[in-house]
Amino acid sequence: MATSHEDHTKVVVTGLGETTPLGGNVADTWDAMLRGESGLSLLDEEWAKDLPPLLGGRAKVEPGLALTHQQRRRLSRSAQFAVTAAAEAWADAGLDDASGAPHRVAVVVSAALGDMTSIIDGWEALKTRGWRRVPPMTVPMSMGNGSAAAVALLVNARLGVHATVNACSSGTQALVTAADLIRRGDADIVLAGGAEAPLHPMVLSSFAAMRALSQRVDDPASACRPYDADRDGMVLGEGAGVLVLESERHARERGARIYAELAGVGISSDAYHMVQPEPNGAGTVTALRTSLADAGVRPEDVAHFNANGTATGPGDAAEARAVRTVFGDADQGPALSANKSMTGHSLGAAGAIESISTILALHHGVVPPTRNFTRLDEGLSVDVVHGAPRKLGPEQIVAVKNSAGFGGHNVALTFRGTDDRTSHTPAGKDE
Repeated sequence: MATSHEDHTKVVVTGLGETTPLGGNVADTWDAMLRGESGLSLLDEEWAKDLPPLLGGRAKVEPGLALTHQQRRRLSRSAQFAVTAAAEAWADAGLDDASGAPHRVAVVVSAALGDMTSIIDGWEALKTRGWRRVPPMTVPMSMGNGSAAAVALLVNARLGVHATVNACSSGTQALVTAADLIRRGDADIVLAGGAEAPLHPMVLSSFAAMRALSQRVDDPASACRPYDADRDGMVLGEGAGVLVLESERHARERGARIYAELAGVGISSDAYHMVQPEPNGAGTVTALRTSLADAGVRPEDVAHFNANGTATGPGDAAEARAVRTVFGDADQGPALSANKSMTGHSLGAAGAIESISTILALHHGVVPPTRNFTRLDEGLSVDVVHGAPRKLGPEQIVAVKNSAGFGGHNVALTFRGTDDRTSHTPAGKDE
C-alpha cells in the first residue's frame, strides 16, 4: 500500500468537520478535549429500561438541526452525522459547489456496521405491522455505503464513492484509500472519514455479552479509562469525522489553508483472532513502521501518538507493547493521548475523529490529556498525557494516529505539521 515518500504526490489536509459527544463541530469538540471533559452518560432512553444499566456517548448536538426536512426523512442517523461533518469540512476548506471539477472529487466515508437501527426497525415493522408498513428507504438507509453516497450528493462528487469496512479502523482506512486516490493522480479532492450510530439496544447488548463494556455505571464520566491500571472496558459513542484531503499542488494553486500533510500510511493484519489483538502488538508494529517509512521519518521524530486506546485490558496492553517496540520506553517515546476517554468508542467513526484531534495537536502545538488516567499497568512503558494538556515544541511537527479493529485490522497514519502553527492556550485540567 505504501510507496517511497519521494515518489508520490503530497497529500494535505485542508478541511475538518466533526460531530461528537463533546461538541457539534470541530471547535467545540477540540476545546472540550483540551479541558478534559467527558461526553459520556447513563443511557436513560425508554428502550434501555429493560436492559442492565448501560453507558454511552450521545452526540452533543442532534444532527437533524442542520439538515433539510428531506434529509431528515431519507437519511439514517449515521448518514446524518456524516453529512453534518462533511458540510463543515467542505466549508472549512473554503470550497463551494464550483470548487474543482466534479470528476476530480471523490468520497470515502466508512462505517463498521452501516446503520443497524434502520435494519432492525424495518424488521420490527414487518413482524408487527406487515410488509406494507416497512419503510421504503430501509435498504438505502441501512447500506454500508449510505453515508458515503449522501456526502457525494452533498458536494456533487463524481469521481467515485467508496466505503471501506474495516471494523473499528474503518474511518482511518478511509483516509488511506483517499490518500491513494490522490497519490495516483486520480483525484484532486477527497472527502474522507467515518460515521457511526451504534447506540442501539442490540448492538449494546452484544458488546455487553462480550464483556467488553465498562461496568462503572455509577460514575459515567470516569468509566472509560484507557491505559489506566483499573480500566474495565470501553464505552460506545456516536458521531462522525470527515476531512478534506487534497493534492498539495491543487491546494496551493487555490490558496487553501493547509493544516498538515498526511505523509505516511501503514496497514497490516494480525491473522491472530477475530476479536482479540495479538498480545505483543506485532501487527501494530508492522503498520507503524510501514507508515513511518512511507513518510520518511524516524521514530524519534514523532512527538505525539494518538492511541487506539479502547480501555480494554488486552487492547491497551498490546498497543502499549507495540509503542515501546517502535519508539522505546516512556522517556524516549512520544506523548500519548487516548481521546476515547472523553468521546467513547464510535467504532467506524473513531479513527477519523481522532485523526482530526491528531492534526489539531500539531496545528496548535498542544496535546489533549487522557481523561481518567491515574496509574499505568506494571510492565507497560508509555508516556500518557494526563491531568492537563501538554505543549509541543516548535520543532515537534510529526504525529502518528493508530487504529485497530475486530478481525485484526491495523492502520497507522503519520501526519507532518506545517510552518504556520497557530497558538492555542490549553483550556483547563482534567478532573
